[in-house]
Amino acid sequence: MEKQWWKESVVYQIYPRSFMDSNGDGIGDIKGITSKLDYLKELGIDVVWLSPVYKSPNDDNGYDISNYQDIMDEFGTMEDWDELLAELHSRGMKLMMDLVVNHTSDEHQWFIESHKSKDNPYRDYYIWRPGEDGQEPNNWVSVFSGSAWQYDEQTEEYYLHLFSKKQPDLNWENPKLRKEVYDMMTWWLEKGIDGFRMDVIDMISKVDGLPSTASGKRYDWGGEFFMNGPRVHEYLQEMNREVLSKYDIMTVGECPGASTMDAKQFSNCEGTELNMIFTFEHVSLDSGPKGKWDITPWKLVDLKHVMTKWQKDLEGKGWNSLYLNNHDQPRMVSRFGNDIQYRVKSAKMLGTFLHMMKGTPYIYQGEEIGMTNVRFESLEDYNDLEIHNMYREKVTEGSEDHDKVMEAIYAVGRDNARTPMQWDESENSGFTKGTPWLKVNPNYTKINAKQALQDPDSIFYYYHKLIQLRKEYDIIVYGTYDLILENHPTIYAYTRKLGNEILLVMCNFSEEAALFEVPEDLTFEASVILINNYEVPVNNPFHSSFQLKPYEARVYLLVK
Repeated sequence: MEKQWWKESVVYQIYPRSFMDSNGDGIGDIKGITSKLDYLKELGIDVVWLSPVYKSPNDDNGYDISNYQDIMDEFGTMEDWDELLAELHSRGMKLMMDLVVNHTSDEHQWFIESHKSKDNPYRDYYIWRPGEDGQEPNNWVSVFSGSAWQYDEQTEEYYLHLFSKKQPDLNWENPKLRKEVYDMMTWWLEKGIDGFRMDVIDMISKVDGLPSTASGKRYDWGGEFFMNGPRVHEYLQEMNREVLSKYDIMTVGECPGASTMDAKQFSNCEGTELNMIFTFEHVSLDSGPKGKWDITPWKLVDLKHVMTKWQKDLEGKGWNSLYLNNHDQPRMVSRFGNDIQYRVKSAKMLGTFLHMMKGTPYIYQGEEIGMTNVRFESLEDYNDLEIHNMYREKVTEGSEDHDKVMEAIYAVGRDNARTPMQWDESENSGFTKGTPWLKVNPNYTKINAKQALQDPDSIFYYYHKLIQLRKEYDIIVYGTYDLILENHPTIYAYTRKLGNEILLVMCNFSEEAALFEVPEDLTFEASVILINNYEVPVNNPFHSSFQLKPYEARVYLLVK
């Protein structure tokens, strides 16, 4: 049990564009974030993860960076950022920056130079290839639809972009490029930041030769050739030697497609790469055979299988990150809970389910007040590039039904997470005095931070208690995990064990009551209830079975 501050921390993710607007232009900014730090302190947050605030033309909301060492005009100035860091540190909180180094913007100076000519010194900072028989170099499709290649008339070659055509992929094979990246990371660490969340970091290594998939399709998903590629661990170990190991920081890598085997390498206990990664297995359970937009109902038994696999496979060998939503995922209470009849109860249950597991919990802004998915009537009310590209491909240019595609957007579209933070019941939820860049969810008059702070039984104060328990009980951070009732269709129950203590966690994922029977081999001498989302009588003894109410959660500490 090697203790580390980043294992014991709770992280809060801020999506700056949607958090708080200080100047009335409708766009969240750095000064807005600084003005709300006392709110985060009251919640009990240890680390703030800031989605990108770097200089960017904003094709993909800041994940297309044109200058890594400057701040986006809409978000403020470097002086504003310096003040944010100082104010965080003065409150005992840390700052983790988003590191986006699989690609840059096509307006980055490196790329501007790179596409001037084939012999430009920066040419090899990106991945350029001649066409094949008048077509793209291979048949890879972009994450955002269409070919992953863009033709450049000036040099008569194609460049690779796994995301938007304005996000050309960097060539990590080039040692000069890698050194530039490491120098930039060091620059931020010397400014005093406390870590990096690394965007799609498992995509930086591509298979030699960039082969087409075997399907014969014109455009096809080529993830096998660029996710967890052949040199990814070599690059991360070099990054660790050159930069990360020199600072006491927290690192988490976004690794779509990574298995638990991969995760054990990325987050190995020797500390030669990263502290932890984000897996996507559990948030892909409602993806059908055709991918994200082909929605199929998820099953609790499948969620148990995935979560338990990650808990057990990494036990003593790596470290888990714990999350159910972020800026790319729909709201967790809408996806995994019941956001209408049992919104408060199910939000508390989901928080319990996650925060009692082994790993570092990540809270996405608004999760702590139970913000929900949104249903905008018009496609024009959505901002997300991915949504518009998908709609064009399926409806405008394809043959799919408008209403069916809109239902998919309502369920899993990224703008569900990006509607402005709901601060109070005033116009635009107190987010801005101007016109918000993305419409506010109309339910802000009922669901907002002001209301939550005035209600001692709110989701906010329940999360506050979850965070405090984590600081109080080592077993919540370091105890081993074991699943109970593997095949029960509605109850997710598990234990955590450390020394002579057992944590018993029981969660009902259903709007029907469910009977939980305590396993006979669970022996102990004393019990105390740590947290519960329904009233439990003070003198209520520990029973051999519990009738769990809809979306009920209970956590008992048992002492042998």
